Order: sequence, then C-alpha cells, then structure tokens
Amino acid sequence: MTFPTDGTPTPAALDCDTLDRAILDCDVLVVGSGAGGLAAAVTAAYHGLNVVVVEKADVCGGATAWSGGWAWAPGNPLARAAGVVEDKESFRTYLRSVLGTDYQADRVDAFLEAVPHMVGFFHQRTSLQFVPGARINDIYGGLPGAGAGHRSVGPKPMNARRIRPELRAKLRHQLYETSFLGMGIMAGPDLTKFLSASRGNPRGLLHAGWRFGLHILDLLTHRRNMQLVNGTALTGRLLQSADRFGVDVRVSTPARRLLTDSDGKVTGAVVGTPEGELRINAARGVVLAAGGFPQDVERRKELFPHTPTGLEHWTLAPAEASGDGISLGQSVGARFRADVKSAAAWCPVSLVPYRNGRTGTFPHIMDRAKPGSIGVLRSGKRFVNEANGYYDYVAAMLAATPAGEQAEAWQIADSRFVRRFPLGMAKPLPVPLFPYLRSGYLKKGRTLEELAARCGIDPAGLRETVERFNRHAADGADPDFGRGSTPFNRYGGDATVQPNPSLGPIEKGPFYAVRVVPGSFGTFAGLDVDGRSRALDEAGRPIPGLYVAGNDQASVMGGHYPAGGINLGPALAFGYVAGRDLAAAVEYEDDGSVPAEIAESAH
Repeated sequence: MTFPTDGTPTPAALDCDTLDRAILDCDVLVVGSGAGGLAAAVTAAYHGLNVVVVEKADVCGGATAWSGGWAWAPGNPLARAAGVVEDKESFRTYLRSVLGTDYQADRVDAFLEAVPHMVGFFHQRTSLQFVPGARINDIYGGLPGAGAGHRSVGPKPMNARRIRPELRAKLRHQLYETSFLGMGIMAGPDLTKFLSASRGNPRGLLHAGWRFGLHILDLLTHRRNMQLVNGTALTGRLLQSADRFGVDVRVSTPARRLLTDSDGKVTGAVVGTPEGELRINAARGVVLAAGGFPQDVERRKELFPHTPTGLEHWTLAPAEASGDGISLGQSVGARFRADVKSAAAWCPVSLVPYRNGRTGTFPHIMDRAKPGSIGVLRSGKRFVNEANGYYDYVAAMLAATPAGEQAEAWQIADSRFVRRFPLGMAKPLPVPLFPYLRSGYLKKGRTLEELAARCGIDPAGLRETVERFNRHAADGADPDFGRGSTPFNRYGGDATVQPNPSLGPIEKGPFYAVRVVPGSFGTFAGLDVDGRSRALDEAGRPIPGLYVAGNDQASVMGGHYPAGGINLGPALAFGYVAGRDLAAAVEYEDDGSVPAEIAESAH
C-alpha cells in the first residue's frame, strides 16, 4: 500500500484527508467472496496476477456458504472417470427443452465449454476437491436430454483445522436452520445415515453419535463447527486456495464506487474500510460478484410477484446481498437484464421463531419428496408435484395465489412421518417435537379437521384432498400431479417404500403442518454479460475492464431451474472464465484427461 504524502506515516497516524487518498495497487479487484468471486480470484492468482478480494460482510462466503454446495457441471471429469461420457449436444438438448425461448446459445456454449476444465483445474491445481453426484438427477427427467446422474459435483468435506486461524476467522458459519445444533449434514450418504439413526439402525446411530461427538468437541475447543460440508466446505476450500496463491482477502470492506479512465475502462474502485476510504487500482480489471439483489427490497417490490411492499419474501441469502454489485455495474453503463423467466431462484421456506425474538428461515428442500406428506393451499387443495424441484413448488404456489393475496401453503404430514423424517425444521426421532409445537412453528391436530382449524385451512377441502391422495398413494400413483414419475422424484423419496418411493398415505393421527411461504436462494435477473464474463452495455458492447460472476450475472439458464446446482455451477464456471480472461490465459490448465486421483475419487 502506498500513501501519497510527504512523509511515511503509518496508517494509524494518518489524518482523515490522507486516509481519503490511501491507495492500493493490484492487477485484479474482485468485489464479493462467494463461489463466483473466489473462483475468479483463485484462477487469476494461479496465473500469476496480484488479486485483491473485498467483501462487504465481516465474513466470506455470501450465500454460497449457506448453500448445499452442489454445482451442476455436465461433462465433468469425475463423470468420465466413472465411465459416463455424454456428448455436449445432450446437454444442449436438455437445456433447450427446459429453457425454450430463453435459451441463449452463445452463453450456454461458453458454460458447457468451461465446465469440464473448471472442475479439472480446481480439483487438480487447488485445494478445492470434488465428490461426484452420481445419483443426482436432472429435475425434468421426462424431457429429451435429461440426465440421470453424474452431472453434478460437490465439495469434498474438510476439517477447518486445515485452514490457518486468521483465515478461518473470515469463514462464514453454517446456516443454523440447515444444521443440527450448528453441525452441517451433507446431502447423500451422510444424511442417509442420520435418517436411518431415527429408525434405530445401528450403523446410523454409530455414525450420528460419532459426528455429533466430534461437533461437541469442536465447540468446546474452537467455539465453532469445524466439520465443513456443503457450502461451508466449498467456501473453505476456495478460501484456502486463494490464500495459497497469495490473494489478499479483506472483509468489512464494501465497494462504494467504480473508477474509470478517460476511455471508459474500469480501472478499480473506492472501498470503505474501518480506517476510511481506500482507492484500489486494478490494472487488469474488476470482477463484480456481490451476490445479486435478494435483499434489495425495492427491486423485489418491482420484480417479484405477490410482494407489493418488497417485504413479502424471505431469502436465504445474507443481508449483505443487497444489489451493490449490480448498482456498481449500472453506474458505469452495464445493462441490467430483467427479461428472464423468473427474477429469483425460488425456494419454499418456513419461518422459525426463536425465544430470543429472532426469526430464522428454513428451506424446504428434502421433506417435500418423502412419502406421507403433501402441500396444500388454504382451500385444502394440492397445487403441485411436491417432489419436483423447490423452484417449481414456489412457482406453482405463486401461480395459484389470487392477485392481492399473500402467497402461502401448508406442508401436511401424519405422526408416522414426523418421527421418520424432518418436517421443515422439526427433526425426526430422537429429537422431541415439543419445542416446535411450543413456539407455534409446528401445528398439531388430533384430526385433519382440527389441524385445518388451527392453520386456517378449509377442513372439508383438506379431508377430501387427503382421502383422494391416500386412495391412489396405496397403489403408488398420483393421477393429479404425477408425483414419483421421474428419477428425480424417486431419488428424493424413501427407497424402502414401494411401489413408489415418493408416495405414502397420510392416515395416522395426530396430524402436523408447517406454514410455507415464498423464498429464494438468490436472484436470476442481473447484469448482461458475454461468454467471457465481460459486462455488456445497453448496446451489447463489452465494458473494458469490467467482469461479472455469480448472481450479479443475469442467469445463463434464463431464469429457469433445470437441475440442482444451476446457481453454483455457472458461478464457478464463469468466475473461472473471468479469471482466465483477465490473465489472458490461452491453454487450459488441464489436458482433458482423467488423472488417477480423480478416477479414485469418482468411485
């Protein structure tokens, strides 16, 4: 850092006038520390560039740290290692089927070209190690080109002890609502073993006891969760990689305005620090990756349905994801694209009241597909195939809600379900239900009619719906919505239930319900970019020196949700693309082969 004064004062000795003129020089400045921003930073730094990352929050990771951590990465080398080799045209076919007129060929091709190399680069050259999503299916299995596994990768779990303490302090904690007393549980075998413990399975009990025992030890010795899984593992591994390559990561440092030269090239930014403003000059350019606008109430009011004040929406993104990156881009002429199918990546959520007055936001990802539960409106009628993606659940809820009314639904289950599976935040055996009942989060009724009265649901409508559902569920059929008809549906169910893993009757009282409202993981509307992640102006021309990654970009999926991980997959891929473009990299870091250590991890 240089200080343009007559002497050589230390930062503590500077007066306010000098602080306003503090300068830091680098090659690349990245605004935001989620998957997109850190991917860009790590890639650029690997190629020898001097990179600075500034983060508005006092911890890194953004919404990535609170996510499931899985990335849609079709054609990745872990799939090839398992013998699954698919042509790119099959991916294009599937995306054309889902996206329709929102299919943007140049950006889709850029994504599909980058993904295999991105996974290979991070897995081989950095601390970010992946595990394969061998059984994770694309959501719309009946459409042409749909995949039945091996198109996703997730971060390999890691122990935070491997991260040096100073850097570990900058790592965002696991989202409490998606943890068990702060301990993260990874989707896949880890979660399956935990669920089996609720049924008394010895291996499941041993696994759960071992994991929770380690968690308690970590809390006593480190005062935080140290077993990193899902999004915290992804963030932790990216941060460790950034540290390894010399990236300067600064928290509590919001970007306030971009700097440009006389030709309009973006040359850096002015950021805030606890000591005052700092000017950061970025010789190669700036990457905006601040997490989109899920916490921007005014933009939500304008773009989200059924949000007349902007407050009728609950996001899983941190408070800092308030649209800063998008506003910065617009300030230098970048085009904001709202012409997408949906402005947000919808997710059904329930609101968790705590005794200290705080309200948590729980994402309903897993429970909807399990046999013995349905979603209903105030009329008592079903409105969606509950086992489809979380995006579809909310989209159907919004479509079924008359204009001017608050969108809401109730996830209904019986007593057998709540002791075997989670119902929202409420955990299965051996965790007691009374805390959730006492807080009002979980509603209970001895009969369906009593439950309906406590929820404000039409009792006759609910009784009729459940009786019809039960008649068909016994035969493994759902003539109304086709639940269990796709591999995605069945994978989310319970394999021990036949003939349809996703269907089971709701018949043993007492009955339970959780109120579900519209939420989101992040936003799909964003800044327009080309296939090189360069920000485009209103005329479609690249703005020199300005790149965009993560949810600050307009969604390459056109506001659709074809598969799990379509936020993180493009975030990593286009962050990687931006880092390579800034470094003027020509050759890919991997040679396209499947190294032995990747082949071993794939199995």
